[in-house]
Amino acid sequence: MPQRLLTDRFCIGAKPRDGDLQTDYFDTQVSGLALRVSESHKSWTLHYTLGGKRRRLTFGAYHAISLASARTRADEAKAAIAQGHDPQAIASETLQAICELYMARDGAKLRSAEWRKSALERHVYPTLGARPIAEIRRSEIVGLLDRIEEGSGPAMATLTLAIIRKVMNWHASRSDDFLSPIVRGMARTIEQARDRILSDDEIRKVWAANSGIFGAYVRFLLLTAARRNEASEMTWAEIEGGDWTLPAARNKTKVDLVRPLSRAAREIIEALPRRGSFVFTTNDGLKPISSLSLFKRRLDAASGTKGWTLHDCRRTARSLMSRAGVPTDHAERCLGHVIGGVRGVYDRHEYHAEKQQAFEALAALIERIVTGTQAGVVQLRGRKQ
Repeated sequence: MPQRLLTDRFCIGAKPRDGDLQTDYFDTQVSGLALRVSESHKSWTLHYTLGGKRRRLTFGAYHAISLASARTRADEAKAAIAQGHDPQAIASETLQAICELYMARDGAKLRSAEWRKSALERHVYPTLGARPIAEIRRSEIVGLLDRIEEGSGPAMATLTLAIIRKVMNWHASRSDDFLSPIVRGMARTIEQARDRILSDDEIRKVWAANSGIFGAYVRFLLLTAARRNEASEMTWAEIEGGDWTLPAARNKTKVDLVRPLSRAAREIIEALPRRGSFVFTTNDGLKPISSLSLFKRRLDAASGTKGWTLHDCRRTARSLMSRAGVPTDHAERCLGHVIGGVRGVYDRHEYHAEKQQAFEALAALIERIVTGTQAGVVQLRGRKQ
């Protein structure tokens, strides 16, 4: 445990001692404060005793937190210790804590607040949420974007980057020391007007792949044209009498959406073990199915398909409805889209029977595709206008 009076000049050039993977250089001015140095990283730590136990607090990276600021934070932590408090709260500037503070103060004013919150919870918090924001390196954000792009496409990666950038810039405007690691050029290419749908051969391969709960989830997406989160967060309480009612709180259009489930869709969920609240779960129903990008990679490997996203299932289902002869208005209502114009404003009929016909026609066409049978397509009658 080398001790010395830390100076800015020393901190800039500090390296681990020979033979050490990392070295703690303890400051003689503020007892317990140390600069932890490795070949690739430098961070501030405070070693202290509380309740008879030796503990270590990490509260930021150098240069993001200067020597003067580190000494100030160490003094604040030691003052909390003297009063019998654990100073971990002083180091609560994790990325998740800052994101939640931003969403509570400024982000809540945005119309996209709920979507941003969902994106952070789904893509960011599991990987970087617990990391002190001052210690997050550019390479970590790049790695996160790579995983998002692989699992959910470049558009989602770029949108997630925009949220992180906004939060970090907001934090920088309120901090004396924080500098955002995000620079220009990190955004991914956004596919404009994406029109990818699965071919019949890809549908057969994906359908046939043995992928357990995730395979059932993907089949359900194709049979219902649901958005990925609508289905993944579906609860047993939302299903009644063969209908799935997506509550307004979870619907993008903020209205309840009733989907009459086809026989094939009902068979999928009826075959699942009923445990806890959520239909698709890997956690005894306590939480909805997660790690979708990991499951997706496994399904790609098992089925020999690639280059598609879970949202493409929704687009594929819509295309198949047209092939099955479903009238456009009925298909759009199945997807939960709001019909524009006077008809959309004044026609309050739920189109329950028409949607039920549409979903059964979709299921029948998918069955013909996956079994390789050929049959004529029955044109569904549209409502007289």
